[in-house]
Amino acid sequence: MKPFKDYFSKQAGQYQNYRPGYPIELFTWLTSLTPAHELAWDCGTGNGQAAIGLTPYYKNIYATDPSEEQLKHAATHKQITYRIEKAEKTALANASVDIITVSQALHWFDFDSFYAEVNRVLKPDGVLAVWTYGVPAISDAVDAVIRYFHDTVLNGYWKPGNQLVTERYQTIPFPFQEIETPRFTIHKKLTLQDLIGLFNSWSAVQRYQNKNGKNPIDEIETDLAMAWNKGDRLQASEWGIYMRVGR
Repeated sequence: MKPFKDYFSKQAGQYQNYRPGYPIELFTWLTSLTPAHELAWDCGTGNGQAAIGLTPYYKNIYATDPSEEQLKHAATHKQITYRIEKAEKTALANASVDIITVSQALHWFDFDSFYAEVNRVLKPDGVLAVWTYGVPAISDAVDAVIRYFHDTVLNGYWKPGNQLVTERYQTIPFPFQEIETPRFTIHKKLTLQDLIGLFNSWSAVQRYQNKNGKNPIDEIETDLAMAWNKGDRLQASEWGIYMRVGR
């Protein structure tokens, strides 16, 4: 099992404030896949975005993350139990879980060990659902600056796990009976400062700062402001969600 490498505790506050949430349609579709709705495990929960989304549909949500700092920023809810645990080893009972969700986190896991834990805790008719998203689409001008920042300025600061996100999880091993998924999209209105806050939540930005002693956003801030146009006005943004679901 790989040792836990904490890439997100330093920017846990930004993660909570600026990472997008998930559409209701995603959760209503997932709940249709499980005959029982007693217990969901949201693994790699971060600040609990997906865990909160599960609360209307599952009686209890067990939400785990190895980062204590992330969990300090998690949204509280009477149905959610948060635990500091790795994905590969939990206190869950054998065959106790109806659905396991992993949002924007699977690429950091030790796959073999995690899948062994999935097979241990999931009910025979249970479901594993994992998903990721990339960079937002806003406008041609803004998107060009985002892509330059992501691919050029931060080149060399992304980890191999980030490449799995770029590949939309299609290259991740997934040894389950797959279920065809609908297309889901995140929609959110952003200000320019919201977008900069999102950038600050990226692990590659933190690595750049740690190595160079300055924020890489400074390099693109002027171009980004020009592309954004009209100051702090809200702009519609969207992220495509890329899912793999199986039994």
